[in-house]
Amino acid sequence: MRAVICTRYGPPEVLQIKELEKPIPKDHEVLIKVLAATAHIGDTRIRRADPFLVRIVFGMLNPRKNLILGLEISGVIEAVGKDVQQFKAGDEVFGLTGFSGGYAEYICLPGTVEPGTGQKKGMIARKPAHFSHEEAAVVPSGALTALKNLQKAQIQAGQHILIYGASGSLGTYAIQLAKDYGAEVTAVCSRSNIELVRSLGADRVIDYTAEDFTASDTRYDIVYDAVIKAKPAQCRQILKPNGVFVNNSRLSKMEEADLLFVKGLLEEHKLKPVIDRTYRLEDIVEAHRYVDTGRKKGNVALTLG
Repeated sequence: MRAVICTRYGPPEVLQIKELEKPIPKDHEVLIKVLAATAHIGDTRIRRADPFLVRIVFGMLNPRKNLILGLEISGVIEAVGKDVQQFKAGDEVFGLTGFSGGYAEYICLPGTVEPGTGQKKGMIARKPAHFSHEEAAVVPSGALTALKNLQKAQIQAGQHILIYGASGSLGTYAIQLAKDYGAEVTAVCSRSNIELVRSLGADRVIDYTAEDFTASDTRYDIVYDAVIKAKPAQCRQILKPNGVFVNNSRLSKMEEADLLFVKGLLEEHKLKPVIDRTYRLEDIVEAHRYVDTGRKKGNVALTLG
């Protein structure tokens, strides 16, 4: 099979396509023919070894041999292990890979997920029928990260939440999820993305290039820094006395139930992915180069099919 290998830590050019052996599923695993993946900021951080913790996990001086990046996938099950009951060959699925492995034509992932292991080892669910594989692939990491932040903040109907970085992957999902909870949403983004965030349900929009949102007279129940660029102390100035600030850190683990919850919202047309650009696997270097600019709107998909 073809796979994208991270040959060393560095710029996008360290990614190279290589022929590897097709994996064989274990008894509890399924073999998935990958039809779509994503160029995710998490993949670029592993590629750049930023933060340093990446080196502890994936290799100190260089990435471990034949490291395949790719946090998210969508595809078709080609074979199942003997202990797998809930999936069969031919099922269309999407999900998390457990931090790596998505940039390949095939991947083995757990068909049976033990509680607490899905985020680290990977987990899948059946793809909603009305979504393309590219649309499904860009959902898991962004939607689940946004969901875990809102869960941490204990969001409730009627609350007012400010989302900084509202036009990115996490922000676009956070707007929709917050609206589904019944919250009032103020989105912070650049002028060029105002119409996008409004189309997703934002009640109010602040153009951060023209206005300092941390100097607002409005007080919020929740401030979610989806890009981890705001100063927490300044954000706390715009919180209500019992308000909550969250920024993607110290989140509870993503569970299979969370993925199924998001799948339900997709099927009910309450959640939709935003895809900025789609690249072929062969153009992975260009895809990573674009994500590195920090200017993407929503998500960047990769097509393998």
